[in-house]
Amino acid sequence: MAKRMLFIGGGAIGSYLGAFLARAGHEVTIVDPWPEQVETLRSRGIAVTGPHDPFEAKPVALHVHELQRLGADFDIAFIAMKAYDTAWATWMALPHLTPEGYVVSAQNCWNDPIVASIAGAERSVGLIMSKIGVALWKAGQVERGMEKGQGAGHDVFRAGEHDGRITPRVTELAEIMSVVDGARPTDNLWGERWSKLCANCMGNPVQAMTGLGSVEIAGQPRGREITIRIAQESAAVGLKLGYRIPKFNGREAEQWAQAGRPDVYNELDTMLTPKAGAGRNWRASMAQDVIKGRRTEIDFMNGLVVDKGRETGIPTPVSQAVVGIVREIDAGSRKPSPGHIEEALTRAGA
Repeated sequence: MAKRMLFIGGGAIGSYLGAFLARAGHEVTIVDPWPEQVETLRSRGIAVTGPHDPFEAKPVALHVHELQRLGADFDIAFIAMKAYDTAWATWMALPHLTPEGYVVSAQNCWNDPIVASIAGAERSVGLIMSKIGVALWKAGQVERGMEKGQGAGHDVFRAGEHDGRITPRVTELAEIMSVVDGARPTDNLWGERWSKLCANCMGNPVQAMTGLGSVEIAGQPRGREITIRIAQESAAVGLKLGYRIPKFNGREAEQWAQAGRPDVYNELDTMLTPKAGAGRNWRASMAQDVIKGRRTEIDFMNGLVVDKGRETGIPTPVSQAVVGIVREIDAGSRKPSPGHIEEALTRAGA
């Protein structure tokens, strides 16, 4: 059955998901603050490329100020903005839902509690997305840089209730998202969310602060070291918090957390070392933000790990150093440089 869907945010992930869902027959409306994006979607639609056949879709596109003309008849509202925009985006979406409608956090970071504080947990659903890697370099053109999980044993989408129940709506949401890639409901929203946070923390800030792509970083011993140390700290904090953290980036959270052992470190280092014909030298979302001159999500990503590390007594020296450098890039007081890897590790005593 076709759903009426509202996307607050028509950037990379909003455009990518919205295009697939519109093509599948759902009534999709995308609201975005970037005027050129809205006008391009209206005139030409969204052009989608990636590890699938290219296609175009033409959902309804609105400027933010036009949202007020919509009624309260949407079944699902997807929040697809940056973490720091979550609160206002949720407030804007909420009046346009049907009484049974709900808000989906389709974002990186740890925004589900913010959504629930506004909409209520009973009207909030989390949607974890891993290994999807999308980019919007030009208005109306969205690209996916990672291979599909469907058919390769990986469910890109996991839909979950805040209380861990497998309900009809999260089962239905997973089925809806399966037109994009592999999807399933989960009874472990918070563990899945922390797993995705760990994966984001490993690549996003290092690419953002260096200007290097994923393969360039993995090709350097110190690039792999900073990646492993960030994963070690992030996993250790999440485990201390009591989350059931699924495997991320090829290994269990417990193994990443034990990277202080030389044998474990060497195994992880070997795994991260690029093989001949390594994949694409991708730029993660935070690196894309820096290139575009936009504020990053560093305080909501690695900054959250640092904050929770303080609460739990888990040291996070590498994460702290990385957060400090990216904050300075955000403030305009320094520019990305490959030398920031060595600087961060030195600050952390590594």
